[in-house]
Amino acid sequence: MSIVSERLKRIKPSMTVGINVKANALRSEGKDVLVLAAGEPDFDTPENIRKAASVAMENGQTRYVPGKGTPALQKAIQSKFLRDNNINYELDEIIVGVGGKHIIYNAMMATINPNDEVIIPAPFWVSYPDIVLLAEGKPIIVECPEIQNFKITAKQLEENISDKTKWLMLNSPSNPTGSLYSRNELKELSEVLLKYPQVLIMSDDIYEKIIYDNFEFATLASIEPKLKDRCLTLNGVSKAYCMTGWRLGYCGASKEIIAAMNKIQSQSTTSTSSISMAAAVEALDGPQEFITDHNEAFVRRRDLVVNFLNQIEGISCLTPQGAFYVYPSCKGVIGKKTPDGNIISNDEDFMNYLLESEGIAGVHGAAFGLSPYFRLSYATSDEILNDACSRIKRACEKLK
Repeated sequence: MSIVSERLKRIKPSMTVGINVKANALRSEGKDVLVLAAGEPDFDTPENIRKAASVAMENGQTRYVPGKGTPALQKAIQSKFLRDNNINYELDEIIVGVGGKHIIYNAMMATINPNDEVIIPAPFWVSYPDIVLLAEGKPIIVECPEIQNFKITAKQLEENISDKTKWLMLNSPSNPTGSLYSRNELKELSEVLLKYPQVLIMSDDIYEKIIYDNFEFATLASIEPKLKDRCLTLNGVSKAYCMTGWRLGYCGASKEIIAAMNKIQSQSTTSTSSISMAAAVEALDGPQEFITDHNEAFVRRRDLVVNFLNQIEGISCLTPQGAFYVYPSCKGVIGKKTPDGNIISNDEDFMNYLLESEGIAGVHGAAFGLSPYFRLSYATSDEILNDACSRIKRACEKLK
C-alpha cells in the first residue's frame, strides 16, 4: 500500500520553486549562476511598512488574531477595493490568507466537487492547474497564442464552457507574460459569462499596480457589477509592496464563498502572522508614491531586456504591459545543435542548455502551458540583466 495519497499523485512540485532551488544549489557550489526565475521584486520592503511591524511587536500584537484578518486590516482591504477598484465589499465578504496561493487553494478546496471543470487560459501561473487537481477538479487548458497577446477571447471562453464548468481563472497583468486585459476585452468576456450563471470567476489581480505605458488596469467585478457575487477578486501585498516573505494575500467574494474558505482555513493555517497583518495595514493605507518609482525602474529594465532579446537570432519577444516578466519565443533555436552535439528539441532543452552553458536560470514555457517560450524575471539590477542577455546571446551564437 502506498503511503502517498492518490490526490497527491495527480500533481507535480512547483516548477518555479524547483528551478530556484536548483539554481541556488549550483550557486552554493561556487558556480556563476544568474537567477531570473523568481517572481519577486528586488526592492526592500519600504521603511514605513517595516516600522509598522516593529511597532506592532513592541505593542504586544503577537497573539492569535482572527483568521479572516484583524478588524483594522479588513477595513484597510475594504477601503482599498472601494478606492482602487470601485467594488464595495462588506467586511464579511473579505478574507486574508497566507499569500495569494493560499487564497486560491482555499477557494478551490472549498468549492470544487470531483470532476468540476476549471477553465485556465494558457500561458498560466504554474500553480493554477495543480491546485485544481488537488481539489479533485479538472483543469480545462485553453491555449492563447502570441497573436492574441496570450489572452483568452470571448469566443474561446464560450467554446470551453460546459455544464460542468465551475470556475474561470483570469490573471491580469499576467504571470508569465505581462499581458493586460483591457476594459473592452473584459466586457466581452463578461457578456459571455452573464449567459452562464453557474460559472464563478477568479480574478487574480496580484500585479495590479505594476503596469506601464499608461495602460489602465480593470477587474471584472468592477467592469460588470452583475458578476460581483460570482467573482473572487484576489490581491495581496507581495508584489507591489515588496512583501513576498511576509506571506499575506487577501480577496473579496460572496459571503457564501468567504464563509466556506474560512471554514477550510480554521482547520488548517488558522491565519497568517499578526505582525504581517499589522504591516499590511500600513502598506494599504500608507504612502503609495514608491510604487511609481519602482515601476519606472521596471520599465527601464523591461525595455533593456526586450530590446536585447529581439536582437538575438532565434529569439523574439513581445513587450509586456505589466508585472516583471518577459515571455520570449525560442522557436528559432528549436532543432539546432549545441556544441556538445545535443539537439534542442523543446523549450526545456533550451533552458537546460542556458543553465549548463552560461549559468542562466529561467523557466521553460511548458511549465506555463505554452511552448516554445521561456520566462525571465527582470526584477533585478540593470547590470545583471545586461550580463544575462549577453550570456543568452553568446549561447545562441554557439548553436548550429
